[in-house]
This record gives sequence, C-alpha cells and structure tokens, in this order.
Amino acid sequence: MRSAIQLYTLRELNDSLPDLLRRVGDTAFEGVEFAGLGDADIEEVQNALDDAGLDVAAAHVGIEDLEADLDGVAETYAALDCERIVVPYLDAAAFASEQAVADTARRLTELGARLDDRGVSLGYHNHDHEFADLGGGSAFETLAEETDFALELDVGWATAAGYDPVDLLGSLRGRVPLVHLKDVSGTTPVELGDGDLEIDACVRAAREAGTEWLVYEHDDPDDPAASLEHGAETLADLLD
Repeated sequence: MRSAIQLYTLRELNDSLPDLLRRVGDTAFEGVEFAGLGDADIEEVQNALDDAGLDVAAAHVGIEDLEADLDGVAETYAALDCERIVVPYLDAAAFASEQAVADTARRLTELGARLDDRGVSLGYHNHDHEFADLGGGSAFETLAEETDFALELDVGWATAAGYDPVDLLGSLRGRVPLVHLKDVSGTTPVELGDGDLEIDACVRAAREAGTEWLVYEHDDPDDPAASLEHGAETLADLLD
C-alpha cells in the first residue's frame, strides 16, 4: 500500500501546479491525486511529476465534465499516466431514495463502461450524505450492491455519517483500490489524530481490503503547508 495526497488539500497555496508537485515531492508522499489541472501545461505537469518522483494515484473529475468530453478527459489524464478517474461528488438528491440510487448506479455504470473502453477505470468518492437511511440500509450500501466499479471510501466522511469505516472496508474487499484517510471531529475535518477516526484500525482494514493507495486529504486545513508535512509524516509512520 502506497501513500498519496489529494491536491484539493493544498488549493489555497499560491504555487503553480508544477511547483505544487515539486513541493509534494519533497515529502514522503509517493503519489498525488489530482483535483483538476487548471490551465497548467500537461507537459510541464508530467515533467514536474518526473522531477518529484511522484506517481498519479487517480484524478477527481466532475461527472458533468466527464459526460461532456469523455474522450478529452481520458486523453488528458492518459498523458499523465493516470489510469483511474474518480467522480468526487454527486449531490444528496442522487441518494435520496431507492429509485434515485438506482438511477445514480445506472448513470455511473454507463460512464464506467465508456471509460473501460478507453483503458481507464472509474471510481466514486463518498461524502456523508451517501449514507442516507433508505429503510433497509444506507444509500451507499445500496450503491455498492448494485454496481461493480471502484469505490474510493472516505473513512472520515463515513465516520461523520455514523458508520464504522473498518466494517465498511471489510465489506468492500476488492472494491477499494483508493481510500481517503481523513480525520473528523463530529462532521468537521481536522488534522489526522485530532478527531474521531480510529486511524490504525482503518489502515489495517484498508490493507486487508486490498487497497493500493492510501490518500491523505484535509478539506479545510488552517495551514495547508503544515498539513502537507503532517499528513506525509503520519502516513509514512503508518505504512512503515
């Protein structure tokens, strides 16, 4: 299992994307997960990845962007040796009922099939609203049952929703190549070790579930540069 950082964590820093990658490369992180490329030149980004010794774990791409220009998105990230694209968010309406989940499952499955044809794997990343109670279980569990694409479990948001991420990881063996390691206090993201997450247990469960990349994320760090260093050091110790 390898460590990466979701670059959304660092969005408030003033660095260009290539400079941001070089900054990450100065830490113990082995890879990155993109949260958009902005207006960065792809060749410069690839050169920065090479200079920093970083691999690309995945890229978060909004579903509207994927549906509007799937070929363009796939080609862009293929140029960066990125083989996984993750839909980072769908709003609560997509999980509000069994019919809504069925529609969401179909929409994502069709998108995943189109990406498969282009040699790219689809994933979906949860927040807390996917765990809405549908009477016979959560919307997230229903989505998992009705699909076979990868699920990038965010253990922090699962914890915030009142679910045990260790149990979830156990039920998702083989489905979670990427896991977001995030800590929360209640529903507020905090630095790893400052919140409610049972970090060691989550890491063990992720390893047992076959996770390839443990991805650090902090949605709203007070000091992104310090969060980068803390996250890198914490994951290095956890994976040692």
